[in-house]
Amino acid sequence: MRSGYSIVEVSQLPIDFMGFIFYEKSPRYDKDLNVWAVAQIPKSIQKVGVFVNAAKDTILEAAEKFDLQLVQLHGNESPEFCNALNKDIIKAFSIASEADFARCSEYESVCKYFLFDTKTPQYGGSGKKFDWQILSAYEGKTPFFLSGGIAPEDAEAIKQLNFPQLCAVDLNSRFETEPGFKDVEALKGFIQGLAIEK
Repeated sequence: MRSGYSIVEVSQLPIDFMGFIFYEKSPRYDKDLNVWAVAQIPKSIQKVGVFVNAAKDTILEAAEKFDLQLVQLHGNESPEFCNALNKDIIKAFSIASEADFARCSEYESVCKYFLFDTKTPQYGGSGKKFDWQILSAYEGKTPFFLSGGIAPEDAEAIKQLNFPQLCAVDLNSRFETEPGFKDVEALKGFIQGLAIEK
């Protein structure tokens, strides 16, 4: 039940999205994710399921069980696969250079959001930043989440970013007491640093 209490506590913060990992190789994967706790999340927070090369049925079953509003795809999923899910999609792209934005155009019509993460041999989760100035080369119309090694002390730097399509930041390992358990005080401080109001 410990994870349940963590979910409820985080859901009381002024946030817009809450993600749940459904990738079994991730240290943040919880095979016993608490259905009751997830159901307590306010309707104002969109629930996001994170998957890596999962089967369509697997994704749709989890989306129904946990009432997921968004599906975040971190693998090699094709535009056709994204479209076939008939869900609001966040497609993750690994970024190391301007050339890495080239593939985004294929997904423009089938994804609600993109997520730009640091390029690593794994599917995200590196805890490392990429050069955020590379984002100036992104010319797509799809709004994006910024991910990859964002830390509590980065709030001011993020406030200074001037990219119109930047709509959210993905906070993960630098805001955890251990994999899968958020440091609520660190989250509070970051949110206050961004001067977010809801």
